[in-house]
Amino acid sequence: MKQYDVVIIGAGAAGMMCAIEAGKRGRKVLVLDHAKTAGEKIRISGGGRCNFTNINTKFDRFLSQNPRFAISALKRYTQHDFIKMVEHYKIAYHEKVLGQLFCDVSAKVIIDMLLTEMSNAGVELRLSTDVKSINKSDTYSIQLEHDTVEAQSLVVACGGKSIPKMGATGFGYQIAEQFDLPVTETRPALVPLTFADELLGRIKPLSGVSTKSSVTCNKVSFDEALLFTHRGLSGPSILQISSYWREGDEIIVDLARGINIAEQLKAMRQSSGKLSIGNALAKLITSKLAQMIVEHSGLTGNLADQNNAKLDQLGQSVNAWRIKPAGSEGYRTAEVTLGGVDTGALNAKTMEAKNTDGLYFIGEVVDMTGWLGGYNFQWAWSSGWVCGQVC
Repeated sequence: MKQYDVVIIGAGAAGMMCAIEAGKRGRKVLVLDHAKTAGEKIRISGGGRCNFTNINTKFDRFLSQNPRFAISALKRYTQHDFIKMVEHYKIAYHEKVLGQLFCDVSAKVIIDMLLTEMSNAGVELRLSTDVKSINKSDTYSIQLEHDTVEAQSLVVACGGKSIPKMGATGFGYQIAEQFDLPVTETRPALVPLTFADELLGRIKPLSGVSTKSSVTCNKVSFDEALLFTHRGLSGPSILQISSYWREGDEIIVDLARGINIAEQLKAMRQSSGKLSIGNALAKLITSKLAQMIVEHSGLTGNLADQNNAKLDQLGQSVNAWRIKPAGSEGYRTAEVTLGGVDTGALNAKTMEAKNTDGLYFIGEVVDMTGWLGGYNFQWAWSSGWVCGQVC
């Protein structure tokens, strides 16, 4: 039986960062992953450019039963610390919007950087390797397909359930339950929302249309782009609000952020009253969207034919479109999993389980979910780093 100081299950962002730091301390580290390649979520993130962190990272951009749990890790290993590593490797990057940092080239450069750091730290990596069982006595015994390995410390970094086609499973939650750690409710997050057939039929012609928007649900709002799809709504504002939405909840969408539609139409009525109501609205928002809204409103005739009440009502249908999504695209397309291993069962400074010595949980498997835009990667780097200092 081969012995290690640390075995890490999961060769994603958090697992690799933890392995690097533990290896730097002289620990003998083994990283296991059932995937054929390391860092698969890194590879596909940001449209293949990897939105590797956000310069605005702070704990209030995270959802959890206790968002303050993230403060210690985020302060000890910050976004600026990870940026220094990126710059040390001369990886070119740029800020896209709202503090989001992306590679100028392929996300593979981030994976290569982490693999190089792991190699330099003497970390052993085994891919295409399934964990069959875990037992604990004085040490952890991890049964693999063809052999068994032993470790003083076991780090669970195998993520959540999102994007199962890449091999995502709930295995990390099973390990938590095996060792009597509570797991909060898990849900798809940062995910497109879907509509029932009646509403879907009305918006079907809008598939592919994007617009600036403000989306509100449960007193939380995001001002970012929205995209109509063949199944419902997507785009940054919808992905963001999906983390706060629950089945049965109404969302309020401003389809013309920054434009008071009713007031603009009233002003246009004075100078352009002969315009059809549809053409008038199309001067303020995209024509396909204008056509759908006017048809649903039942208004006909020219702009001059509409009184203030009708224009106010039309304005509301644009600036405060109220809808109840039927559901979401689910884990199939969700960028992350909301919920996870209860932070109350973990030490915020080390990520170690309070009830089991030498057992650690880091990254997405923990009940800590960031906003869209690099926050979840920063949580992976930070939680992995703090764990790597002690495991």
